[in-house]
Amino acid sequence: MHIMKVKGSGNIPNYIQFRDDNFALLSYFKASTYVKALAKDNLQEYTEDIALIIENMQYGELYYIKNKN
Repeated sequence: MHIMKVKGSGNIPNYIQFRDDNFALLSYFKASTYVKALAKDNLQEYTEDIALIIENMQYGELYYIKNKN
């Protein structure tokens, strides 16, 4: 799974994208509400990993998260 942080501008907030290994969009949500979004998309097992990545990642960079299954 891949994660990317997208910078908003003006009234548009920052977003987080999750994409599978084929880069198909799995989830797209506001960076400020990622905990709720992960629970909604049944990805709560990644909450700790995502929190660390979101805090430290640059906008537009792509990170790979190994599936826990």
